[in-house]
Amino acid sequence: MVPNVIIFLCFLALCCAADLCNWTGSGFAAGLDSRIVLQVRLRCTEGSVRWVYPGQALRVVLEPNLSSSRRRSICIQPFPSSSGASVFIERAGALQPLLGPPGPPGPLQGAGGPERQVFCFRADGPHRPALYLQANPQADKPWSRRTMGFRYELLMGNRSDAPMGHRGLHASCRPCTDGELLMAMCNSDYVVRAHIKNVTHDSKRHTSSVEVSATRVYWQRSGVFEQQADPSLPSVSWHGHIRTLLQCHVKPGDGEFLFTGSEHFGEAWLGCAPRYKDFLSVYHKARTEHRNSCDFPLD
Repeated sequence: MVPNVIIFLCFLALCCAADLCNWTGSGFAAGLDSRIVLQVRLRCTEGSVRWVYPGQALRVVLEPNLSSSRRRSICIQPFPSSSGASVFIERAGALQPLLGPPGPPGPLQGAGGPERQVFCFRADGPHRPALYLQANPQADKPWSRRTMGFRYELLMGNRSDAPMGHRGLHASCRPCTDGELLMAMCNSDYVVRAHIKNVTHDSKRHTSSVEVSATRVYWQRSGVFEQQADPSLPSVSWHGHIRTLLQCHVKPGDGEFLFTGSEHFGEAWLGCAPRYKDFLSVYHKARTEHRNSCDFPLD
């Protein structure tokens, strides 16, 4: 049970490493004094927290250097080894339970199975939200070799407040309008020209996975699409998987598509995906009418 008043003692752990985005540290000394709460401050929009030898508690404040006051959301993906820990959001000194035994998660949006659980919450307001991790004293003995923690991402403004398809069925599954397509072409984390090789469905995660073979990767934020040699193609192709909601009932289709979307925690998520010939028609018309927001490299 979490006390109403928490005694915070600043503690610099031995054998720890930190930068502006990631933190790795030890809770070894927390087993000697139950009042110790390790303090961590991170300044990036994405990164990770790794807590080795989890002791009593860890407090993480995410405060990236942002000049914009647009709406913000934070998404976290706990490590599978964090099972049994409790996670809270601290707002203005009050703790709100988010994850931990017993019972279901608190006021977070969750997506994925037990090993890929992702939670998102709003980060607006005058107070910087802090994440508070508490080890389970019954499951964790001091000095036990275990790693707890999570990956995090900060979402801004025009990006979805709830990734992984939790924007609602209508917004996620309906075809994009011409205006949305032109914006997706400019603002997406990835834009690839590809054929669909296969579609598989995961009822546990409530998602579908579209396996694609891309002839052109125009850009991608990270390495979710990788090069590989395909004997059926005259040149080196790109291979990757794109996730979307199971409720969208995605089916394999012939022809070439222009896939756009966002990347979250090392996975590509589907945004707009018109057939390439249809995209060219929309783009050429917008360019003629001077409505395109950015230039696209045409073959």
